Amino acid sequence: MSFLVNLLCRGNNQPSPRGFAAWLGRRLALRNPRVTIAPDAAISPAAMINPRSGAVEIGARSMVSPGAVVAGNVKIGNDSSVQNYTIVVGYGTPENPAGLVRIGNGVRIGAHCMIIGGNHRFSDPSAPIHKQGIEPKPIVICDDVWIGGNVNIIAGVTIGSGCVIGAGSVVTHDIPPMSIAVGAPAKVIKKREKTE
Repeated sequence: MSFLVNLLCRGNNQPSPRGFAAWLGRRLALRNPRVTIAPDAAISPAAMINPRSGAVEIGARSMVSPGAVVAGNVKIGNDSSVQNYTIVVGYGTPENPAGLVRIGNGVRIGAHCMIIGGNHRFSDPSAPIHKQGIEPKPIVICDDVWIGGNVNIIAGVTIGSGCVIGAGSVVTHDIPPMSIAVGAPAKVIKKREKTE
């Protein structure tokens, strides 16, 4: 498949919204009736889009790159991008969005990130972890956020508008708007100030 995608994209990492590869990527994703994709969004045919028991919505001019996975209950706004090999998984259903992952407008998500709207339960040591189920918690990434590569965002976190999350960070708690946060766990090191 990678050879075919490389051929269709003419070696470009990102599908052109008007190209055949983006058209094919949309068609492959839209085979499921619970997937909604704006006509001008660019979806690589090598991306995996699967709503599971939820619903996936991808807004206008947004892009999902090769190797990215968008699964479960996920809403992506307009002008946002999910780069190569990033995994975005939401839980719940359209009627019960307990583990919904909501990504705002103008969000940039680097490669190899993990954004998972649920955690395994493990409180009962007498039961195997895989039998204790998932505890869904929503993730909200507000507008105009840049998330560097290899970032993990833990279930239940909200990242405020205008934030920058440094590469390799692990976001375990809410990040206030206009913050620059780095580290594991991520800590705010600076606020973004408006320049005159």
